[in-house]
Formats: sequence, structure tokens, C-alpha cells
Amino acid sequence: MALNPEKIFSIVMRALKEISKVRANSASKRPASNRGASGSPSTAGSRSRANSMQDSPAGAGYPGDYRGKIHYEYNPAKDGNADPGEIVWTWVPYEEDYSQGKDRPVLIVGRDSGWLLGLMLTSKEKNNSDHRDRNYMDIGTGDWDRERRPSEVKLDRIIRVGEQAVRREGAILDRERFSNVVNALNERA
Repeated sequence: MALNPEKIFSIVMRALKEISKVRANSASKRPASNRGASGSPSTAGSRSRANSMQDSPAGAGYPGDYRGKIHYEYNPAKDGNADPGEIVWTWVPYEEDYSQGKDRPVLIVGRDSGWLLGLMLTSKEKNNSDHRDRNYMDIGTGDWDRERRPSEVKLDRIIRVGEQAVRREGAILDRERFSNVVNALNERA
């Protein structure tokens, strides 16, 4: 059997997927104290150090997306710490597999027990003259994108971000745009 880079990559990806399944299965067998706020088990998959989500203070890993009521606060401060009202860069897990994800900008909107709560940003246009996706809202341009492309915030997924997982502060979103995002989230509730 000849091994080429594609074959090796395929084998490695299958192995990582199996490891992720085993870890997810063992996470579901942990005591209830290791479960997320929703009661579902924490999901911790195989991750490299370079792109790993930071563990919670209890060491349980990413507890899943946030589903509760948010106490919104606008408190940005360029002090090296992520605060609500700031757009930061962090590793965001994919919805379908928390062990995989990518580095992307996130608008911090609040906090939950040691976690920052954030909304992902995208520069891919979801709302235009031909199409409207109510799960996205235009927020314009800002210093979080060095090419100053217009951005949209994803409203239907609130992610938890560990303070230590923030790579860098990107920008402060002005209070008016932040309030518009909060109002759009409240309309969805």
C-alpha cells in the first residue's frame, strides 16, 4: 500500500475522530458535577496545544454553547483583558464538533460563571439585497479586521470563551452598535 500525503492525512483524521468519540463517550460517563449548565456532558475532544480551548476553572473543558438569559453589560477597556463591548480574537469550536474550530473575531456581550459570553463575527455577507438571514446582523467595519471589511455578527449561537483563550483584543464596538446587537438578541428571546 503506497502512502501519499492525502492517504496519511485521511488516516490521521480518522484516528482523531475516533479519539474524539472515545473522549466524548467517557465525558458522558462522568459524575453530574462535570456537566455543563444545561445538564449535558462537557465535550472535550482531541486538540493540539496551539488551538485548544482553555479549560474552565474546574478543568472540565468547553461546557457547550450558552443557552440562558444574558445579563448584558457594556464595559470595554483597552487594558489587556477581554470585556463586554470588545471584539477579541479567540479559538471558536465548531457547532457540530467542539474538538475542532478556528481562530476568529468574537464580540463579548456578557459573562457566565468565569466564562466570557460572545457572538462570532464573519466577513462573509449573509444579508444583502438578494438574501436575508435573520441569524446574522450587520455591524459594519472596525479595527478587528485589518482589511476593514464589513462584518456581521451571528445571533443564534452564544459561545463561552475562557479568559485565557483570548489571543488579542481587536477593537471596541461603540455603544450604539453594541446596543443594536443586544436589542436584536432580546427580540429573539
